[in-house]
Amino acid sequence: MKAARFHGRGDIRVEEVPEPAVRPGTVLVEVEWCGICGTDLHEYLDGPIFAPPAGAPHPLTGETVPVTLGHEFAGVVAEVGADVDGVRVGDRVAVEPYVVCGRCDACRQGRYNVCRTLGFVGLSGGGGGFSRYVLVERRWVHPLGDLGTDVGALIEPLAVAYHAVRLSRARPGHSAVVFGAGPIGLVTTAALRAAGVEEVVSVEPAEARKQKAAVAGASTVLDPREVDVVEAVDELTAGRGADVTFECAGVDQVLATAIRSTRAGGTCVNVAIWGHDARVAMNDLVFREVSVLGSLAYADDHPATIEMVAAGRVDPFQFITGRIGLDEIVDQGFRELVDNKEENVKILVQPR
Repeated sequence: MKAARFHGRGDIRVEEVPEPAVRPGTVLVEVEWCGICGTDLHEYLDGPIFAPPAGAPHPLTGETVPVTLGHEFAGVVAEVGADVDGVRVGDRVAVEPYVVCGRCDACRQGRYNVCRTLGFVGLSGGGGGFSRYVLVERRWVHPLGDLGTDVGALIEPLAVAYHAVRLSRARPGHSAVVFGAGPIGLVTTAALRAAGVEEVVSVEPAEARKQKAAVAGASTVLDPREVDVVEAVDELTAGRGADVTFECAGVDQVLATAIRSTRAGGTCVNVAIWGHDARVAMNDLVFREVSVLGSLAYADDHPATIEMVAAGRVDPFQFITGRIGLDEIVDQGFRELVDNKEENVKILVQPR
């Protein structure tokens, strides 16, 4: 079968790889759609980062580059192994793309998303969604019901947002500010509205993304080049500051503004993956007892995320800005997202 394989910085090749064979406890998924994630872009531009480099195999998969990319995927069950129940051949499913040890303290707590040796299908080995078939353990397979697999490919990024909002304890009556209207900022905005938060402020300088933030559900969109964001948030919240803020950019100044926009005793959730050590003015936390909370991916959030979409609380189609075939993945996928990132949210790839 064909697969898009990451060999190194700027080097993704569509090449032939063997089809995986079903084992007991596993499910063979025929991928119908897989989204290109910002993490995939980081690998393409600067990697290997999360992908295991040559000479340093991932401790759970034993693999190094080249690896098949793609972790935001959904498809149809093609075959099930022995001892598998709850899914049948032909079911539409989304995949929670984890590789975890199951033994460390985090896994025993149920926080398998921060497993000590955490890996991801589509980054760490074990196949990936930019191929026709992916073999996964039954525990990571989530039925989509009546939802289509194009929507199913969006469950993974939406679960990232659902998890962050859940950890924040945001609820109706709260005010929230989302810093950044890239893909994760947009789905976080949508997840907040789905949770019943009506006052959701988006902070974003790019014109195209500001428009997308409004569609995603932002009640107010602030351009940090035009206003003092802290003062504007104070005015919108009668001087209190926001109950919860979300840093989705990974920029020092943005984090500082997010913290200073949070009300006394409030919570600032960091959703971004940082490319450098962040600088934090600790007194901005101490003097108002603001909590900064890290949020990574998802843990037991896929079923609730699927229900959120199925119930119509989030419109997933607003995030799909392109659909391409596997052979087009570099020029019309990765390069399009790099060169026109403000115009795009999610480009879906059909591997077949």
